[in-house]
Amino acid sequence: MTIARPRVIRGAGAIRSVVGMTTTAPRDTAPASRAIRFFRFPLVWLVIGIVAVGAFSVFAGASPAIALGTSALALVVYWAVMRFVAGRRMPELALRTAGRDALIGAAVGAGFFAVSVGAIAALGGYHFTFDGAAGLRALPELIAVTIAGAVTEELMFRGLALQAIERLGGKWIALGITAVLFGLVHGANPGASLWSDVAIAIEAGGLLGAAFLWRRSLWLVFALHATWNGLEQAIGIPVSGHRDPGLAITSVHGPAWLTGGAFGMEASVITVVISLALTAALLIASGRRARAAVSD
Repeated sequence: MTIARPRVIRGAGAIRSVVGMTTTAPRDTAPASRAIRFFRFPLVWLVIGIVAVGAFSVFAGASPAIALGTSALALVVYWAVMRFVAGRRMPELALRTAGRDALIGAAVGAGFFAVSVGAIAALGGYHFTFDGAAGLRALPELIAVTIAGAVTEELMFRGLALQAIERLGGKWIALGITAVLFGLVHGANPGASLWSDVAIAIEAGGLLGAAFLWRRSLWLVFALHATWNGLEQAIGIPVSGHRDPGLAITSVHGPAWLTGGAFGMEASVITVVISLALTAALLIASGRRARAAVSD
């Protein structure tokens, strides 16, 4: 029986031809790989996400049904951008912890509000007159507007901006930049000033960023943000310069540093000081949680 010898391909040309055959496929897939790397760069999906989600923010002040509907669509768009453009998982939208995190966020927001407004009222800054009938008529719009505004803003600032910048420069740079940006975007609101921009950056941008870093949950910051805005509007205090009907009418007495003036409680020194203490506590809790996760 004759055993066939394996055929040996000789010559540099043959070698080049074999090498060429083996490298053709990777060369063909290179453009697709470059496109994937481009879209998964944090600044790229950040810009795409901000434009896409931001398009829904203009409907936050619409009728209750439209406001809530567009905020739900904004959530879907955020999910699509993160899934198909950024190519990442979204533990920040985990449904198994959504209820618990939302309750925690609402509790933090309500506690922050109660301590702040209580301190200002105790110093003579606020007096309240309740108007239940008018307030009840305004309640559906109040709830819808506060939820829609909180969802769209948190998707853009904590969901997109903070997480994108964190991937590039770390959590402290991300926290600082998003806090400053959050203050600046409120600079066009009625009654705004340089001080109100600084105050919003500290007590809202810093606090909400710290709350997100603590539990890495958008449900928590949705609820915290909405609870603060909703309670503020409910008792008749301007929300970042916007005064809308609520369950009460608040008369303001005393200097603007105490009451926040026309901009509302966010521009009060009292609120800023309380928020700094709360932010520090959340950042400490965030550090402990991160260390515990590493040790596990």
